[in-house]
Amino acid sequence: MSTDNSLGAFEEQVMLAVLLARDDAYGMNVRREIETRTGREIAIGAVYATLDRLEAKDLIASERVAGDGGSRRVFTVTAAGTRALVETRSLRERLWQGVDPRWLSAAKGRA
Repeated sequence: MSTDNSLGAFEEQVMLAVLLARDDAYGMNVRREIETRTGREIAIGAVYATLDRLEAKDLIASERVAGDGGSRRVFTVTAAGTRALVETRSLRERLWQGVDPRWLSAAKGRA
């Protein structure tokens, strides 16, 4: 995996939410998508800060789109973002290879 575009867990969640929200990938919908799928409450400021950081890395792009009551910034994943997501998933799967699920049960007992 390239170190230039390595994704943190929340960055990965935000990018996946952008993909899932499709044409409606504006901040609040990205937040809703993450909250629905993770069951966690997310601060909208954290979502926007992450969207801005990902855009600065050229992993997502945004454009202003006119809508009801004004305009919204709608996000899309770039080609570089797609590569970063694929690399992140591949790395995660390689890390999990060979992990015996029983180890996870044993680790819970020590916590």
